Amino acid sequence: MTQDPGLASWLQLTLTPGLGAAALRGLLKQFGLPQEILARKRAELASLTPAAALDALYSEAVRSAVAHALEWSRQPGHHVVTLADESYPGALLEIPDPPALLYAIGRLELLQRPAFAIVGSRNATAQGESNAESFAQALSNAGLVIVSGLAVGIDAAAHRGGLAGAASTIAVLGTGVDVIYPRRNAELARAVAGRGLLLSEFPLGSNPTAHNFPRRNRLISGLARGCLVVEAALASGSLITARAAADQGREVFAIPGSIHSPLSKGCHALIKSGAKLVESAEDVLSELAGFRPSGYASTTAAEAGSNARDTALLAHMGHDPVDVDSLCLRAGMSAEQVSSELLRLELAGQVAALPGGLYQRLEKGQRR
Repeated sequence: MTQDPGLASWLQLTLTPGLGAAALRGLLKQFGLPQEILARKRAELASLTPAAALDALYSEAVRSAVAHALEWSRQPGHHVVTLADESYPGALLEIPDPPALLYAIGRLELLQRPAFAIVGSRNATAQGESNAESFAQALSNAGLVIVSGLAVGIDAAAHRGGLAGAASTIAVLGTGVDVIYPRRNAELARAVAGRGLLLSEFPLGSNPTAHNFPRRNRLISGLARGCLVVEAALASGSLITARAAADQGREVFAIPGSIHSPLSKGCHALIKSGAKLVESAEDVLSELAGFRPSGYASTTAAEAGSNARDTALLAHMGHDPVDVDSLCLRAGMSAEQVSSELLRLELAGQVAALPGGLYQRLEKGQRR
């Protein structure tokens, strides 16, 4: 990319330890662009800058970090985007605390396209992952870039769906953009970097820490026109993203589930507090004011498995996790008969065994 001649100044300020986002915004407001801030005398900066940050501002450690970031940004597909760049996403300018600088790998133009966030549990059910992937692909085909956080479970499924659709996907990281977490999603991250966009506000080399992820979540929602929660427990970090979306004036959506499932509790709480209950991508698109979708195939959670071969036992299973004893009662079969049929269905890829002795019917797109 063509580098902003002032990029080194932006990097120097953002990489200075102790100079937080609020202090940096104060300096930008008071003095203007980073070059102008750095041209000021220490006494002029002292009222807005912690003493420790002023001491570190011209340190060797900061100079070395700036040189490393500049060298990194010269590599193909690598980008450092500042608040002053035309490529900075306009959607983030609408939130109260936009990051001064973003690191990115991949297709930078995706930051200028309409986007939609899909988030949910890391411990997702097979049905939840299928729903997330199906919704993401349908919404991507409608022209919405799918934004999520690269976590296992719902996030990963959303990215797969976004990549399978026309508009692609953005993964917002809670680490440096050069640090992939969790490692098991390394292959997915490479696919996103190649056909979508990896994005982070954290300096290169930043490792995962607990406080990074709530900050990351506000960017997931901030980039998007709306946010869909697929599965979430009451204590899920996905609810932080949903609350951030609501605070930022974005639409919040949730897919309902079984009243007995802990992973439905968070979605039901959102719906009770005003989130829109959705069963299809069309439900989402109809609520996004001002967005005109391109052609797409509507995907409903209830219809996702319509082409699966049905059996008498599958008919009794429904779509929620169920144990063997309950199936015996519903189907009028012995435990041995039910267990034998479940094994056959599991081997055929139509049923998944879950923790706790539960089984769940698999829907379209879950056999990977």
